Amino acid sequence: MNRAVTLHDLILAGAALAAGIVAAVLLRVVLRWLGKHALKTRWSGDDILVDALRAVVPWAAVTGGLAAAAAALPLTEAVGRTVNRTLTVLLILVVTLTAARVITRGVRSFAQSRSGVAGSATIFANITRIIVLAMGFLVVLQTLGISIAPLLTALGVGGLAVALALQDTLANLFAGVHILASKTVQPGDYIRLSSGEEGYVVDVNWRNTVVRQLSNNLVIIPNTQLAGTNMTNFTRPEQKLTILVQVGVGYDSDLEHVERVTTEVVESVMKDIDGGDPDHEPAVRFHTFGDSRISFTVILGVGEFSDQYRIKHEFIKRLHQRYRAEGIRIPSPARTVALQKPDEIAIPHQRDLSDQRDLSDRRDMSGPVPPVP
Repeated sequence: MNRAVTLHDLILAGAALAAGIVAAVLLRVVLRWLGKHALKTRWSGDDILVDALRAVVPWAAVTGGLAAAAAALPLTEAVGRTVNRTLTVLLILVVTLTAARVITRGVRSFAQSRSGVAGSATIFANITRIIVLAMGFLVVLQTLGISIAPLLTALGVGGLAVALALQDTLANLFAGVHILASKTVQPGDYIRLSSGEEGYVVDVNWRNTVVRQLSNNLVIIPNTQLAGTNMTNFTRPEQKLTILVQVGVGYDSDLEHVERVTTEVVESVMKDIDGGDPDHEPAVRFHTFGDSRISFTVILGVGEFSDQYRIKHEFIKRLHQRYRAEGIRIPSPARTVALQKPDEIAIPHQRDLSDQRDLSDRRDMSGPVPPVP
């Protein structure tokens, strides 16, 4: 249009912009109310959906108000096209950023639900975010009229050079993807490497795996090293595990009575102590006639790896108290030490001296004497 802007045009444009802003505020209030109700449900999908709408819908309302205001003004064709393209790019950016955040949150929620811990496998979240942002960037370029074919060609050639320069980084990236995809290690698992490091897996990112020891220290392990070493996973295929406690009683003990008392102590510990496995069947196995005792193994069940220390602690205390009450003796190793008097130690030395004197006297009297055996 070539006509000048009138007051009526400005009022229409202002009304359209105000309507868009008011609509954005009202929609945000409604979505906030929906978000509070979504938090009360068990399904986490409604929380993610409402969060996405809270980010996109108000901006869409404002963008719509701006577009209506631009349409009400007598703009030239070129200016109008530029305004519409700018608003479209703004809306695409908002949708892209929101989609990246929502999809990343969904990936994190899925990883947490599979692992059961607060940690997450950020490698999948980071890859997902990069892919969504890259797609949004390409759509923006296409909207602006920029051909993306030469860009894709340049990225293909440049990607080869980047891959050669970042071999170690890419190796760790694919090793992390392989570890998570094969489900050998997941966040929340307790692992022990052949090199001695052990702890709970906190996170698997694009370069390394973070392991938290029981002392609350963090161990950073490159993904390639984790994928190429011998490892014991104490959480898979089942989180529950059994532990062994070695015990010994005297030879004068009634082994049937010992087994019955020990089994009762195991049952009480499994039921009363947090971390015990109530479904575990107590097991006592005699195996060795020792120097001063008959040794046997008690098999306990625990809920997960770190529970074993508390269970052992309570079991040993209760077993010792019960054995004392039942009169069952736990013998201690005995050693016999023989001591010699100083004069007894000196006798062999004096005998050697007398033998040497007799030998020298014989040499003086009769010449050479054959050696004494």
